[in-house]
Amino acid sequence: MPSPIRLVLALHNHQPVGNFDHVFEQAYDDSYRSFLDVFERYDSLMLSLHVSGSLMEWLDAHRPKYVDRLASLVERGRVEILGGAFYEPILSLIPARDRVGQIRGYTRWLQNRLGATVRGMWVPERVWEQSFARDLVDAGIEYTVLDDFHFKCAGMTEQQLTGHLITEDEGRALSVFPGSERLRYTIPFADPQATIDYLAEMAETQPDAIAVFGDDGEKFGTWPETKKHIYDDGWLVRFFDALVRNQDWIRVTTLAEAFENVPPVGKIYLPDCSYREMTEWSLPSEQLAQYEHLAHEMQHDPRWPALRKFVRGGFWRNFKVKYPEADEMYCRMMMVSNRLREMLAAGAAGENIERARTELYRAQCNCGHWHGAFGGLYLPHLRNAVYKHLIAADTLLEKAAGRGDSWIEAAADDFNFDARQEVRLANDKLLALVAPNHGGWMLELDVRAIEHNLLATLARRPEAYHRRVLAGTQQQNGAVASIHDRVVFKQPDLDQRLQYDDRLRKSLMDLFYDRDATLDDVQAGRARQCGDFLHGMYEARIRRNPDRIQVQLSREGNVDGAPLRITKGLTLDAGSDTLQIAYLLENLPPDRPLHFAVEFNFAGLPAGADDRYFSDTDGNRLGQLGAKLNLADAFGLSLTDEWQGIEASLKMSKRTNFWTFPIETVSQSEGGFELVHQSVVVVPHWLIEGDKDGRWSVTMQLALDASLAESRNRENDRAQLVASNS
Repeated sequence: MPSPIRLVLALHNHQPVGNFDHVFEQAYDDSYRSFLDVFERYDSLMLSLHVSGSLMEWLDAHRPKYVDRLASLVERGRVEILGGAFYEPILSLIPARDRVGQIRGYTRWLQNRLGATVRGMWVPERVWEQSFARDLVDAGIEYTVLDDFHFKCAGMTEQQLTGHLITEDEGRALSVFPGSERLRYTIPFADPQATIDYLAEMAETQPDAIAVFGDDGEKFGTWPETKKHIYDDGWLVRFFDALVRNQDWIRVTTLAEAFENVPPVGKIYLPDCSYREMTEWSLPSEQLAQYEHLAHEMQHDPRWPALRKFVRGGFWRNFKVKYPEADEMYCRMMMVSNRLREMLAAGAAGENIERARTELYRAQCNCGHWHGAFGGLYLPHLRNAVYKHLIAADTLLEKAAGRGDSWIEAAADDFNFDARQEVRLANDKLLALVAPNHGGWMLELDVRAIEHNLLATLARRPEAYHRRVLAGTQQQNGAVASIHDRVVFKQPDLDQRLQYDDRLRKSLMDLFYDRDATLDDVQAGRARQCGDFLHGMYEARIRRNPDRIQVQLSREGNVDGAPLRITKGLTLDAGSDTLQIAYLLENLPPDRPLHFAVEFNFAGLPAGADDRYFSDTDGNRLGQLGAKLNLADAFGLSLTDEWQGIEASLKMSKRTNFWTFPIETVSQSEGGFELVHQSVVVVPHWLIEGDKDGRWSVTMQLALDASLAESRNRENDRAQLVASNS
C-alpha cells in the first residue's frame, strides 16, 4: 500500500455577469446539480467549493433548494466554501480598494446565506501578482490555491510541491497551495485509474504530501461532450468509487483541513503569472503562433521536459494591449471607480451610493475582458453586460450627486491613460467619449435609458488559431478532448469569412476614397484611403452654454496631396437624446470632386431577426440589421431594435448615399469555431465639390430614441408595484 497522501478536490463554479439565462440553466442541469447528486452519496468524501457571486445570486434566485443543499453539506462538514471577489474580477483589473471590498462583501454573503466560515478564496483565472497577498490578508483571507505552473516559474521543482507554502507582501503572510496541472488533465479526461496511479507515484516519493486538483466545475458536464462521459458513461461514479477503495491511503479532504493540520513546507515569492494556457493566450497573436509552432516542434525532443519549465508566455495585463476594446472597458471602469472613491471621500452615502458600488462590482466581472479557449471578449453580450453595469453605476452616481432631471456637462481629461486628453460630453440621456488626438473618433456612446454603449464594438484581427480555421482540420476520433485541444466548426466555410480590419470600428471616422470605390471594395477592405484624417490629430474646443454644449474638432490635412481643413462639431442639449453633428470642409480643390465618407458603427444591435431592421425616413423597412445596403440620394436611415426598445436614426441636411454592412468575427469558444456578429457599419458618403469659396458642409442628427424601452420599464414597474401590494 502506498504511503498516506491528502487529495483536495477544489472546484470552481462560475457563470459570468450578463450570460444568457438558458446558459445558467444548462450549466446547472449538466454540471452543478448533477455533480452534487453523485457527490452526496459518498459520505466519506469532502470537497472545497467556490461558486462565484454572479452564479450564486442566480442559484439563490432560481434554484434556492440547491443552495440549501450546499448549506446542509457545509453544516455537516463535507463541503468547505471558498470565498473570493464577489463578481469574479481578475484582481489585476481592479483597484486594490475594490479587491478588498469585493472579497469582504462576498464573505459576508456566504456567512449569512450558507453559514460558511470563509478562510480561503479562489483567485479568478489564477491571475497572480505578489501585491495581492497584502490585499487578500487585509480582506480576511488566510490561504488560496494557484497552479503549480506559478511555483515552477519561481524555480521550484515538481518534487518540492508537496504542500502549501507561505508568501507575503508588506508583512502580510498568506498560504498558497499548488494545484496540479497533471490532475487538471487527468480529471476528468483520463480513466480514474490514471489519477490513482499518479497519486501513488507521488505518495511513494513524497509521503504525507498534499495533492490539489483546482479547476472549473463546468468540466463535469457543461464542457462539450463531458456530460455523457461523466454521468451517462459513469466516469464520476467510477472516480469516486476508486477514491473510496483507496481511502486507506488517499485522504480526500479540504483546503481548510490541510491548512489546519499540515505545516507549510516553505516560503515562496511567486512571479506575475496565471495558468500556463492563459499566459500563452495573452501573447500577441503573431508571437503566440510562433510559440505554438516551437512547442509543437519540441514536444518530441528529449530536452523539452527539462526546458519547458523555464518557458512561459506573456503577462495578463497585456490583454489590454492585445485588444484595445478590453482597455476601453477597463478605462471606463476606472472612471466610475475613481468617481465613487472621490464621492465617498467627500462623505457621500445612501442607497444610490451603495447601489452604484454593486453595479461597479458587477461590471468588473472578468470574462468579457480577455480571450482564449473561451469566447470571452468576442461575445457581444458579455461586453454589453460590462457597459450595462458601468452605465447604471454612472447614472446612480449622478443621482447621488444631486443632478436634476435635465443637465449637461463636458470635461476634458486623459480618461483612457494614453497621455492624451479625451472629451466626455454627457447629459441626463446620453454620454459620448471623443478622442481628438485619434481622428476625432467617437469611442463610446451610452444610452442611459437602456444602459447600452452603442460603440462596444470589436475589430476583426488575426488570431493564432486562425491557422487551424484555414487548415480546416476537425477532430474526428471519439475521444473526449480537453477544451484546449478541441477543433470543431460550428458553421461551414469559416475559412472564407476571415477578414481583418486596419483600425478599430468606431464612429465619426473621416475617410476619403477613390471616386469609383464601391460598397464591395469598402466591405472587403480593398478601397484605397486617400486622406490623412482617419488617424490624424484634431484640435478640440469646448463651447458651453447653460443648456447646450458643443465639442468642436478641427484638423488641417490633405487628400492626395491637396491641402484641406475639416471642422466637425458635436452638440448636445440638456434633456436631449439627439447628437447634432456638423461637418465643414474648407479649401476643397476646384478641379475635381472628392469622395468623402463618415463611418459609424453600431454595436449590440444584433442581426438575423425580423424585429431588428433598417428603415428609411418614411418608415419603410429595408431589411434586417446586418443587411448589405447601397442607398442613393437618401435623407436618412434608421436602425431599430424592438427587443431592446431603441431606434437610432441618422437624419441628413442634404441628399446622402449610404453603405451598410455587418462586421463579423471568426473566433473560438468552448463549443468550437464560430461566426459572431459584432457591429453594423453605416457609412454616409458623398461626391463633394466646394462652393465658390471652396467650402462644403452637411449636418446630421443622430437621434437615439429609447421611448419604447422606457415605456416597457414603466409598465414593469407598475406590474411589480401591483404584485407587491396584492
